[in-house]
Amino acid sequence: MRKLLNTLFVTSPEAYLSRDGENVVVRLDNQERFRIPVHNIEGIVCMGFMGASPSLMSLCAERKVALSFVSESGYFLGRVTGPVSGNVLLRRKQYRVADNPESCLKISQLFIAGKIANSKTVLQRAIRDHAQNVNTSALEDAISKLTFSQKQALNAMNQNELRGFEGESASVYFFVFNNLILQQKEDFFMEGRNRRPPLDNVNALLSFIYTLLMHEVRAALESVGLDPCVGFFHVDRPGRQSLALDMMEEFRPFLADRLVLSLINRKQICKDGFIKQPTGGIIMEDTTRKEVITAWQKRKQEEIIHPYLGEKVPIGLLPYCQALLMARYLRGDLDNYPVFIYK
Repeated sequence: MRKLLNTLFVTSPEAYLSRDGENVVVRLDNQERFRIPVHNIEGIVCMGFMGASPSLMSLCAERKVALSFVSESGYFLGRVTGPVSGNVLLRRKQYRVADNPESCLKISQLFIAGKIANSKTVLQRAIRDHAQNVNTSALEDAISKLTFSQKQALNAMNQNELRGFEGESASVYFFVFNNLILQQKEDFFMEGRNRRPPLDNVNALLSFIYTLLMHEVRAALESVGLDPCVGFFHVDRPGRQSLALDMMEEFRPFLADRLVLSLINRKQICKDGFIKQPTGGIIMEDTTRKEVITAWQKRKQEEIIHPYLGEKVPIGLLPYCQALLMARYLRGDLDNYPVFIYK
């Protein structure tokens, strides 16, 4: 099994990244603030606007360390990567499958059914652990509707119908999401899912952590030789990481949504860590972003038994495990893609 390495997150807007031999150096106000050997990390996410030196970009490309740039709100801007690696035959098979509507629908159904199943688990967990503090009737009703949506997704006749079922299930899930927030209710609540920009603290958290998840999934797909831009459910667009967005679906409830709830309910963050912009959008201030990233890194270190592989793996390697399984499915080694469903 691959070794889990950390991702370096640079959250200070004025930080500048440079190279010193085989080390990544972070400078602030022309002074060195941090350095780390490049072989100790698998990616860098920079949220500043000062950028990085060409020499560091070259080092990252040579060592296959993804260097990504995102906005303060977590919106992906671009990245620096080295030469494309992996088996060209695998990518050719991926492209052929992506051009086949029936094959795309089959895989897409699994992605969405997995997402709905994991969404149900989040709600069921709330009833099991906090029955006295949540509206069990509303959650049970939502679970019933999600169960029906899951069956509909697996029987969808085409991609447009599947998108409709996915949208309906997401509306049901986020309609009761406020029930899962047990602390700081006056400061953390949502009126449905919104983004670009997020209009409340909860949506700001969700959007930011989804961006972190996107970085992990994209890197995992590239590491096994798949093209993250050619997906099966999300429509291809220039610059869009369609396959990464596809595979993210099964992870959103388990990896991202649960972390958001944990941060709020454990009072690891508070309302003072969020800033309302003139446009009405909400962004996190630097200290809160660091708190969220620290929690994300700790979450990645936790271990679970993979539901299909039956092996204990760090949560941070789940995207890599699923990318491997997708590659095996596309090569014909597996009859179906074993979507990640955690109970």
